[in-house]
Amino acid sequence: MRLFVAIDFNELKDYFVDLQKHLPSNAKLSLVKSFHLTLKFLGDVQPNNVDEIIDNLKKIKFNTFSVNLDSIGIFPTENYIRVVWVGLSPEEKIIELQKQTDESLKNLFKKEKDFKAHITLARVRYPADKKSFVDGIKKIKVESKKIEIKDFRLVKSTLTPQGPVYEDLEVFNFD
Repeated sequence: MRLFVAIDFNELKDYFVDLQKHLPSNAKLSLVKSFHLTLKFLGDVQPNNVDEIIDNLKKIKFNTFSVNLDSIGIFPTENYIRVVWVGLSPEEKIIELQKQTDESLKNLFKKEKDFKAHITLARVRYPADKKSFVDGIKKIKVESKKIEIKDFRLVKSTLTPQGPVYEDLEVFNFD
C-alpha cells in the first residue's frame, strides 16, 4: 500500500479551491482535491510493516502550533514547472516535526533530502508559455490565513483514474 505522513489542511479547502480558480489557464493542470502537507512520503509499504510505522510515529512528542499561509510558488524551477504550491510561515515547527518524523522512521526509510513546507494546489503539464504562466502565478495574492496544527496523520493513498483517494490510517494528536 502507498503511504505518507502528513498534516491535513482540508479545513481551508474552500479557500484553496478558490485559489485554484485563479491559476493561469495556459497549461494542462491537474487540480488537487484534498489539501495536506506531506512530512514524509513512504511509498509502497508492506501491510505487515504498518503497525511498526504507527508505533514509531506514536513516539513523536509535539505541541500544538500555528502557521499562516504565506506565498504561492512553483516547483522545481521556472523553466521546468511541475507543481504549484502554497507556502507556510513560520516553517520552523513544521521542519522540526518533519525531522522528528524522519528520525522516528530512520530504521525503515531513507531520510528526506530537500524538504520544503508546502501545500500542493496543482500538478502542471505542458505550460504553453512558461513565462506568462509564471507571471500569472506571481500575480496571485495569498491571504495570510492562520491555522492551528493539532495533529499529523499516516495516510494511505490509492491511485485511481479520477485521482488519488486518501484514507487516514492513524491520527497522532499533539499534547
